[in-house]
Amino acid sequence: MHLVYILHSFKLNRFYIGFTSDFDTRMEFHKNAESHKFTANAEDWVLFLKIECESKSQGLDIEKHIKKMKSKTYVENLIKYPNIILKLKEKYK
Repeated sequence: MHLVYILHSFKLNRFYIGFTSDFDTRMEFHKNAESHKFTANAEDWVLFLKIECESKSQGLDIEKHIKKMKSKTYVENLIKYPNIILKLKEKYK
């Protein structure tokens, strides 16, 4: 299963956007991140949103799109307005 995932840290008040085909392994990586990795800056990362994708290329395109927006409001609106996710999936089919 291909996923775009968004983590949130209350301590940093920041989001982390990523892509994976193995979510459990990837979360372990973030929990045990080395000090030079971005997610090592906080220990309170929680899953904010998971977007299931049809393919690896779709997932990578959606991840890139969300990162390019550089907007906390945009990320929050993905939860508030689920039709945005549907439009992203259609755009990057």
